[in-house]
Amino acid sequence: MVGNKPGPAKGDPRMVEAGRRGGQTVKEERGREFFQQIGQKGGQATKAKYGPEFFSSIGRKGGEAVKKERGVEFYSSIGRKGGATSRAGRKKNTPPPVK
Repeated sequence: MVGNKPGPAKGDPRMVEAGRRGGQTVKEERGREFFQQIGQKGGQATKAKYGPEFFSSIGRKGGEAVKKERGVEFYSSIGRKGGATSRAGRKKNTPPPVK
């Protein structure tokens, strides 16, 4: 029986909690920067193995999944929110007109 491991199955709430606590312990011991470094190394290794086009491909697949789940209107709404935030930031940082 290859592949049958004793113990809780993947996704078991006990395993999820154990993983969360383990991650929290590592964060306390090594800091947030550790996770940033290993994430960056993983991204660089993936880029070296598959090329930068891979990231474009998975981004496109993710975008298609969101569009299928939430609809095109979702992108319109987040675009309006982003635009409003950008405009508000520009207004706040714009010096008053010179008279």
